[in-house]
Amino acid sequence: MRTAVAVWRRRHSPLCRTTDLVEAWVTFAAVLLIALAAPAVGWLCGTLTRAALQESVRVQHEQRHPTTAVVVRAAPERAVIPDPEMASERATRTQVVAKWTAYDGTRHTGTVTTTRRTGRPGDRFQVWTNEQGQVVGRPMDNTTASTHAAIAGLGAAAATVALFEGARRLVVWRLMLRRYARLDQAWAKAGPDWGRTGAGS
Repeated sequence: MRTAVAVWRRRHSPLCRTTDLVEAWVTFAAVLLIALAAPAVGWLCGTLTRAALQESVRVQHEQRHPTTAVVVRAAPERAVIPDPEMASERATRTQVVAKWTAYDGTRHTGTVTTTRRTGRPGDRFQVWTNEQGQVVGRPMDNTTASTHAAIAGLGAAAATVALFEGARRLVVWRLMLRRYARLDQAWAKAGPDWGRTGAGS
């Protein structure tokens, strides 16, 4: 950016090349787009994502119902599954056979996942079921939806910045190639005079 400003200040100098001015304008445009477009894209993406996730939260809370399950026995093949939401060893989860009553009053029995602290026969723990009485995951809450929306917005803004900066670097790279090509042409014209008497070498 400082280089572009310096070039712009010396734009009337005979040493200022056309490619220098183009590079300055490209840099200015990239900075302007990053400052204005990237936040706008991030805000729009975050807003749309939040609206979609809030709708998912509403639907999940309508279709999923909490109930209490009772452990009957350990699952035939006991499997310990680490809980990604809890890092402590006590929070590891295990599979058990449990019974529960669904939202419509029907009784169900099946293999479900619970913590080790509630994995003994007779222990009770909360599960969420769908309208068919099958155990499903906990519905998303508003805080989680807002967090995911914010992350999506930041990601979109960062991707926009990367896009504009990548385009700027590509244009500058092409300008550099053009400068080198013109320099090679100038050297080629001056080459036949090398080493000649009176040629200034």
